[in-house]
Amino acid sequence: MIVLAKIADREAFLGGYGKAAAALIEQHGGRYLLRGPGVRLLEGDWGDGSSAVISEWPDMTALRAFWDSPEYAEVKKLRQGVADCRVWAVEAP
Repeated sequence: MIVLAKIADREAFLGGYGKAAAALIEQHGGRYLLRGPGVRLLEGDWGDGSSAVISEWPDMTALRAFWDSPEYAEVKKLRQGVADCRVWAVEAP
């Protein structure tokens, strides 16, 4: 899963959403490969200065179990008004 996030309040984002999401990601079998600010846009019109997160999952089923869980639905509410996110799920061959 790849996430780009424009974060308005980094402290609120990390202390609320980031902490809660990290716990759920681990519970569902995911692991972070990259978490960091400072995305540099090379082409297109969205994302410069964003934060990037890349996580790895055992399979798409595990990712969807996390993404569609009632627990994550509650956690996603913590980023409302704090971050504008773009999220992609990519299945490796």
